[in-house]
Amino acid sequence: MDQPKGKVCVTGASGFLASWLVKRILLEGYEVIGTVRDPANEKKLAHLWKLERAKERLLLVKADLMEDGSFDNAIIGCQGVFHTASPVLKPTSNPEEEILKPAIEGTLNVLRSCSKNQSLKRVVLTSSSSTVRIRDDFDPNIPLDESVWTSVELCKRFQVWYALSKTLAEQAAWKFCEENSIDLVTVLPSFLVGPSLPPDLCSTASDVLGLLKGETEKFQWHGQMGYVHIDDVARTHILVFEHEAAGGRYICSSNVVSLEELASFLSTRYPSLPIPKRFEKLNRLHYDFDTSKIKSLGLKFKSLEEMFDDCIASFVEKGYLSHVVTSQ
Repeated sequence: MDQPKGKVCVTGASGFLASWLVKRILLEGYEVIGTVRDPANEKKLAHLWKLERAKERLLLVKADLMEDGSFDNAIIGCQGVFHTASPVLKPTSNPEEEILKPAIEGTLNVLRSCSKNQSLKRVVLTSSSSTVRIRDDFDPNIPLDESVWTSVELCKRFQVWYALSKTLAEQAAWKFCEENSIDLVTVLPSFLVGPSLPPDLCSTASDVLGLLKGETEKFQWHGQMGYVHIDDVARTHILVFEHEAAGGRYICSSNVVSLEELASFLSTRYPSLPIPKRFEKLNRLHYDFDTSKIKSLGLKFKSLEEMFDDCIASFVEKGYLSHVVTSQ
């Protein structure tokens, strides 16, 4: 095997996106230090050890987002850090303490470790397209780009905790990195669709599975949403890390469609699945994303068909769905 391209750290390595990112980075020829809560949890981490080159080039170490200094060992000596770990978001009685604080403090804890690393070239932070699209003052005819920020006041008023946590965490990251001369690039994915590597489905994949099984509750709040293949998001992280001239924020989204359009597409393409036909109409402004910035680095987005075909094949393989008929 060739010499590794370099050593990088991926935080929260067993997650939905992070697992796919680890897979891609290993294939690109890097040595990967992945942080997890419990390196001894064989069941939860088995999918990572099955990845190509994992035996030779993957090391999993313990780290806790809320423990200052716990990322030092993983990050020191790495040329790059991909910070994907974020708190698990569940209904909570105290969102400030249980969602906002972990998102912001967890990000800052990782960046404090980065600031001690003399070998560091760049940090790539996984943010979210929700950090640009929640506003009441945009022109629906002009696509949203990376210069736009979600309204913190609007998120607080309507208690949109996920978007608020991502927005405040990204803003805190920019402030810290400017003050500490850290080269930061952020990736802003829309809703991830694609194969799931971990044995247990995350909330994102579970929501998609529910929709394919005919459930409407979890998806009802989506209204209009951007969708993107998980592999496109992983490749975006690597592109912005490797392109020396890359900088700032990068929106990563393939299609923006309404829930009605999505349901129509899914029921036509997968006629054997009980896709819901009717949804409560949500009065939300149309929006699109301007993705020219990431496309300028050479990314070509996979289609809606590809992302759902790959996602459904993964569900069938894992036993969550039986054989699915696809209309070509």
